Amino acid sequence: MTYENIIAEKKGNVGLITLNRPKALNALCAALIDDIGAALDDFESDDNIRAIVITGSDRAFAAGADIKEMADYDYMDVYKNDFITKGWTRVASCRKPTIAAVAGFALGGGCEMAMMCDIMLAADTAKFGQPEITIGTIPGAGGTQRLTRAVGKAKAMEMCLTGRMMDAEEAERAGLVARIVPADSLMDEAMQLAEKIASFSGPVSMKVKESVNKAYEMTLTEGLMFERREFHSTFALEDRAEGMKAFVEKRKADFKHR
Repeated sequence: MTYENIIAEKKGNVGLITLNRPKALNALCAALIDDIGAALDDFESDDNIRAIVITGSDRAFAAGADIKEMADYDYMDVYKNDFITKGWTRVASCRKPTIAAVAGFALGGGCEMAMMCDIMLAADTAKFGQPEITIGTIPGAGGTQRLTRAVGKAKAMEMCLTGRMMDAEEAERAGLVARIVPADSLMDEAMQLAEKIASFSGPVSMKVKESVNKAYEMTLTEGLMFERREFHSTFALEDRAEGMKAFVEKRKADFKHR
Protein backbone atom coordinates (compact mmCIF):
# COMPACT_ATOMS: atom_id res chain seq x y z
CA MET A 1 0.00 0.00 0.00
CA THR A 2 1.26 3.49 -0.84
CA TYR A 3 0.84 6.58 1.32
CA GLU A 4 1.06 10.30 0.66
CA ASN A 5 3.06 11.36 3.72
CA ILE A 6 5.00 8.28 4.82
CA ILE A 7 6.90 5.39 3.32
CA ALA A 8 5.89 2.03 4.81
CA GLU A 9 8.01 -1.04 4.18
CA LYS A 10 8.20 -4.62 5.40
CA LYS A 11 11.77 -5.82 5.83
CA GLY A 12 11.69 -9.43 6.93
CA ASN A 13 9.96 -9.47 10.31
CA VAL A 14 10.28 -5.70 10.81
CA GLY A 15 7.88 -2.99 9.75
CA LEU A 16 9.49 0.33 8.86
CA ILE A 17 7.66 3.67 8.75
CA THR A 18 9.56 6.68 7.40
CA LEU A 19 7.88 10.06 7.81
CA ASN A 20 8.04 11.75 4.43
CA ARG A 21 7.14 15.45 4.40
CA PRO A 22 10.64 16.82 3.78
CA LYS A 23 9.57 20.35 2.84
CA ALA A 24 7.73 20.66 6.18
CA LEU A 25 10.42 18.89 8.27
CA ASN A 26 7.90 16.06 8.70
CA ALA A 27 5.39 18.26 10.50
CA LEU A 28 2.58 16.04 11.73
CA CYS A 29 -0.48 16.99 9.72
CA ALA A 30 -3.77 15.10 10.02
CA ALA A 31 -3.17 13.18 6.81
CA LEU A 32 0.25 12.00 8.01
CA ILE A 33 -1.25 10.84 11.32
CA ASP A 34 -3.90 8.90 9.36
CA ASP A 35 -1.17 7.32 7.22
CA ILE A 36 0.74 6.19 10.31
CA GLY A 37 -2.42 4.67 11.75
CA ALA A 38 -3.16 2.78 8.55
CA ALA A 39 0.42 1.47 8.32
CA LEU A 40 0.35 0.33 11.95
CA ASP A 41 -2.98 -1.41 11.38
CA ASP A 42 -1.38 -3.27 8.48
CA PHE A 43 1.72 -4.21 10.48
CA GLU A 44 -0.30 -5.37 13.48
CA SER A 45 -2.51 -7.59 11.32
CA ASP A 46 0.56 -9.27 9.79
CA ASP A 47 1.79 -12.09 12.01
CA ASN A 48 5.19 -12.00 10.31
CA ILE A 49 5.85 -8.46 11.59
CA ARG A 50 7.05 -8.59 15.18
CA ALA A 51 8.76 -5.20 15.64
CA ILE A 52 8.25 -1.75 14.13
CA VAL A 53 10.68 1.13 13.50
CA ILE A 54 9.49 4.71 13.04
CA THR A 55 11.95 7.27 11.69
CA GLY A 56 12.15 10.57 9.83
CA SER A 57 14.93 12.24 7.85
CA ASP A 58 18.48 13.29 8.69
CA ARG A 59 17.23 16.84 9.40
CA ALA A 60 14.14 16.01 11.40
CA PHE A 61 12.33 13.08 12.94
CA ALA A 62 9.38 15.46 13.10
CA ALA A 63 9.59 19.17 13.84
CA GLY A 64 6.18 19.24 15.53
CA ALA A 65 2.51 19.29 14.72
CA ASP A 66 1.44 21.19 11.61
CA ILE A 67 0.85 24.69 13.01
CA LYS A 68 -0.56 26.01 9.73
CA GLU A 69 -3.26 23.36 9.92
CA MET A 70 -4.41 24.34 13.41
CA ALA A 71 -3.73 28.08 13.50
CA ASP A 72 -7.33 29.09 12.74
CA TYR A 73 -9.06 26.63 15.06
CA ASP A 74 -10.97 27.91 18.07
CA TYR A 75 -11.80 26.20 21.34
CA MET A 76 -15.02 24.59 20.14
CA ASP A 77 -13.29 23.28 17.00
CA VAL A 78 -10.70 21.38 19.01
CA TYR A 79 -13.01 20.40 21.88
CA LYS A 80 -15.88 19.03 19.78
CA ASN A 81 -13.51 17.15 17.46
CA ASP A 82 -11.30 15.89 20.32
CA PHE A 83 -8.29 17.30 18.48
CA ILE A 84 -4.97 15.46 18.87
CA THR A 85 -6.70 12.37 20.20
CA LYS A 86 -8.12 10.34 17.34
CA GLY A 87 -5.17 8.90 15.46
CA TRP A 88 -2.53 10.57 17.63
CA THR A 89 -2.73 7.81 20.23
CA ARG A 90 -2.28 5.04 17.64
CA VAL A 91 1.48 4.71 18.15
CA ALA A 92 1.03 4.43 21.91
CA SER A 93 -1.68 1.79 21.55
CA CYS A 94 0.34 -0.40 19.18
CA ARG A 95 0.75 -3.80 20.84
CA LYS A 96 3.91 -4.77 18.99
CA PRO A 97 7.27 -3.30 20.11
CA THR A 98 8.03 0.06 18.51
CA ILE A 99 11.37 1.82 18.09
CA ALA A 100 11.81 5.52 17.34
CA ALA A 101 15.00 6.18 15.37
CA VAL A 102 15.54 9.90 15.86
CA ALA A 103 17.91 12.16 13.93
CA GLY A 104 17.70 15.93 13.82
CA PHE A 105 14.74 17.71 15.37
CA ALA A 106 12.10 15.94 17.45
CA LEU A 107 10.11 18.90 18.68
CA GLY A 108 6.60 19.33 20.03
CA GLY A 109 4.43 16.62 18.54
CA GLY A 110 7.54 15.00 17.09
CA CYS A 111 9.04 14.56 20.53
CA GLU A 112 5.68 13.35 21.81
CA MET A 113 5.41 10.75 19.04
CA ALA A 114 8.94 9.51 19.72
CA MET A 115 8.05 9.15 23.41
CA MET A 116 5.05 7.01 22.48
CA CYS A 117 7.46 4.40 21.14
CA ASP A 118 8.84 1.70 23.42
CA ILE A 119 12.52 2.36 22.70
CA MET A 120 14.17 5.52 21.43
CA LEU A 121 17.50 5.47 19.62
CA ALA A 122 19.03 8.89 19.06
CA ALA A 123 21.54 9.91 16.43
CA ASP A 124 24.26 12.19 17.76
CA THR A 125 22.49 14.98 15.82
CA ALA A 126 19.16 14.58 17.61
CA LYS A 127 17.53 17.49 19.45
CA PHE A 128 14.43 17.13 21.61
CA GLY A 129 12.08 19.81 22.88
CA GLN A 130 8.56 20.91 23.77
CA PRO A 131 8.48 24.48 22.43
CA GLU A 132 4.70 24.94 22.50
CA ILE A 133 4.97 27.79 25.01
CA THR A 134 6.69 29.89 22.35
CA ILE A 135 3.48 29.86 20.26
CA GLY A 136 1.13 30.45 23.15
CA THR A 137 -0.05 26.95 23.97
CA ILE A 138 1.02 23.80 25.84
CA PRO A 139 1.86 20.24 24.73
CA GLY A 140 -1.24 18.28 23.83
CA ALA A 141 -0.07 14.75 23.01
CA GLY A 142 1.81 13.77 26.16
CA GLY A 143 4.60 16.33 26.40
CA THR A 144 3.85 17.30 29.99
CA GLN A 145 3.16 13.71 31.01
CA ARG A 146 5.48 11.28 29.23
CA LEU A 147 8.40 13.71 29.35
CA THR A 148 7.97 14.16 33.12
CA ARG A 149 7.88 10.40 33.64
CA ALA A 150 10.98 9.95 31.49
CA VAL A 151 13.26 12.73 32.74
CA GLY A 152 11.69 13.91 36.02
CA LYS A 153 9.74 16.98 37.03
CA ALA A 154 12.61 19.47 37.23
CA LYS A 155 13.92 18.99 33.71
CA ALA A 156 10.46 18.56 32.15
CA MET A 157 9.22 21.72 33.85
CA GLU A 158 12.19 23.72 32.57
CA MET A 159 11.84 22.42 29.02
CA CYS A 160 8.09 23.01 28.85
CA LEU A 161 8.29 26.47 30.44
CA THR A 162 11.18 27.72 28.30
CA GLY A 163 11.01 25.69 25.09
CA ARG A 164 14.68 24.79 25.51
CA MET A 165 15.98 21.96 23.35
CA MET A 166 17.88 18.99 24.76
CA ASP A 167 20.68 17.42 22.72
CA ALA A 168 21.27 13.68 22.41
CA GLU A 169 23.88 13.47 25.17
CA GLU A 170 21.66 15.24 27.69
CA ALA A 171 18.70 13.13 26.59
CA GLU A 172 20.65 9.94 27.26
CA ARG A 173 21.83 11.16 30.67
CA ALA A 174 18.27 12.10 31.57
CA GLY A 175 16.88 8.72 30.57
CA LEU A 176 14.84 9.91 27.57
CA VAL A 177 16.72 7.76 25.03
CA ALA A 178 18.09 4.25 25.29
CA ARG A 179 21.27 4.85 23.31
CA ILE A 180 23.11 7.37 21.14
CA VAL A 181 24.58 6.18 17.86
CA PRO A 182 26.44 7.99 15.06
CA ALA A 183 23.99 9.58 12.63
CA ASP A 184 25.29 7.61 9.67
CA SER A 185 24.61 4.30 11.42
CA LEU A 186 21.27 5.15 13.04
CA MET A 187 19.10 3.08 10.72
CA ASP A 188 21.47 0.12 10.74
CA GLU A 189 21.40 0.12 14.54
CA ALA A 190 17.63 0.56 14.69
CA MET A 191 17.01 -2.28 12.24
CA GLN A 192 19.44 -4.57 14.05
CA LEU A 193 17.65 -3.85 17.31
CA ALA A 194 14.25 -4.49 15.72
CA GLU A 195 15.47 -7.71 14.12
CA LYS A 196 16.80 -8.87 17.50
CA ILE A 197 13.41 -8.25 19.12
CA ALA A 198 11.61 -9.91 16.19
CA SER A 199 13.76 -13.05 16.59
CA PHE A 200 12.12 -13.81 19.93
CA SER A 201 8.57 -15.00 20.61
CA GLY A 202 6.06 -12.44 19.36
CA PRO A 203 3.49 -13.07 22.12
CA VAL A 204 6.17 -12.89 24.80
CA SER A 205 7.48 -9.58 23.43
CA MET A 206 3.97 -8.19 23.66
CA LYS A 207 3.71 -9.37 27.27
CA VAL A 208 7.06 -7.76 28.12
CA LYS A 209 5.91 -4.47 26.59
CA GLU A 210 2.61 -4.51 28.45
CA SER A 211 4.26 -5.38 31.76
CA VAL A 212 6.92 -2.66 31.55
CA ASN A 213 4.30 -0.07 30.59
CA LYS A 214 2.18 -1.05 33.60
CA ALA A 215 5.00 0.18 35.84
CA TYR A 216 3.92 3.73 34.92
CA GLU A 217 0.33 3.14 35.96
CA MET A 218 0.42 0.91 39.05
CA THR A 219 1.81 0.82 42.55
CA LEU A 220 4.78 -1.51 43.05
CA THR A 221 2.61 -4.14 44.73
CA GLU A 222 0.04 -4.08 41.92
CA GLY A 223 2.76 -4.06 39.27
CA LEU A 224 4.54 -7.04 40.78
CA MET A 225 1.29 -8.98 40.84
CA PHE A 226 0.56 -8.08 37.21
CA GLU A 227 4.08 -9.16 36.20
CA ARG A 228 3.77 -12.44 38.09
CA ARG A 229 0.46 -13.31 36.44
CA GLU A 230 1.89 -12.48 33.01
CA PHE A 231 4.89 -14.67 33.83
CA HIS A 232 2.54 -17.48 34.83
CA SER A 233 0.59 -17.04 31.59
CA THR A 234 3.69 -17.71 29.48
CA PHE A 235 3.50 -21.31 30.68
CA ALA A 236 0.48 -21.70 28.40
CA LEU A 237 2.61 -20.83 25.36
CA GLU A 238 4.32 -23.31 23.05
CA ASP A 239 7.18 -20.83 22.76
CA ARG A 240 7.88 -20.94 26.51
CA ALA A 241 8.11 -24.73 26.40
CA GLU A 242 10.34 -24.59 23.31
CA GLY A 243 12.58 -21.89 24.79
CA MET A 244 13.26 -23.78 28.00
CA LYS A 245 13.68 -27.09 26.18
CA ALA A 246 16.18 -25.48 23.79
CA PHE A 247 18.11 -24.04 26.73
CA VAL A 248 18.35 -27.44 28.42
CA GLU A 249 19.39 -29.07 25.14
CA LYS A 250 21.94 -26.30 24.45
CA ARG A 251 20.49 -25.31 21.07
CA LYS A 252 18.81 -22.29 19.53
CA ALA A 253 15.09 -22.05 20.18
CA ASP A 254 12.72 -22.35 17.22
CA PHE A 255 9.88 -20.06 18.23
CA LYS A 256 6.51 -20.49 16.49
CA HIS A 257 4.98 -17.33 17.99
CA ARG A 258 2.18 -19.07 19.79
